[in-house]
Order: sequence, then structure tokens, then C-alpha cells
Amino acid sequence: MVHVLSSRVLLTPRDPEVSRDFYGRTLGLSVYREFGTGPDRGTVYFLGGGFLELSGRSDAPPTETLRLWMQVDDCAAAHEEVAARGAHVLRPPIQEPWGLIEMWIADPDGHRIVLTEVPARHPLRYRP
Repeated sequence: MVHVLSSRVLLTPRDPEVSRDFYGRTLGLSVYREFGTGPDRGTVYFLGGGFLELSGRSDAPPTETLRLWMQVDDCAAAHEEVAARGAHVLRPPIQEPWGLIEMWIADPDGHRIVLTEVPARHPLRYRP
């Protein structure tokens, strides 16, 4: 078995400055570290139990097979915050049939991000 000590998701944006603004200002993710210099420098953000790294530059379109899942305390409050900061909201928060409250946004390259709230009585939190 591979003993994983740390992990991160790597994204190669079309415009690193625009993506850094989105993940840092719009979503409010905290920076773990930066490396390199200039507009193409890499930035690694804290992402709950992992990290999100933006590095390099790419003209390739976003892939439909990549989605970021981020759990938040309050999906309605997150919706208000990110919408006020200019996030492209694909779908406002709704409670799904499986009990989670989810909203969908897109980053500047079109990668889909789900912000999820796990209600207090949901089986992911509470087992009777």
C-alpha cells in the first residue's frame, strides 16, 4: 500500500491571475504557499483536508470529469458571499433528495465546483 502523507488537486488555468483572484478573493481560500515568480507563479491553497494548486498556464478547455467538492458550514451564506463577489453561480443552494444542501458554481475556466452543507441530522454527521 502507498502511504500517502499529503495530497492536492492540480489545476492549470488559462489565466493564472484571474484564477488566483477567484480562488483567493471570490472563494476566500487561504494560501498555503506560493512558488516561482511573475504572473505564472504557482499558488497552493488550503482545501479542508487537502490542497488545491494552481500552476502553469493552459489553453485546454476544462474537463467534464473534474469537479471540486467543498463542504461549507452554511450553504446559503456561502451563496450570498460568493455571488456578491462575482462568482458564476450555476445553481443556487437546494436540498438534494439524499439530504445534502448543494449549490454549484464555476471557476473562471469553467471547472465545476459544488459547495455542500451537511445538515445536522444527516447520516454523514449523525448516526442514531
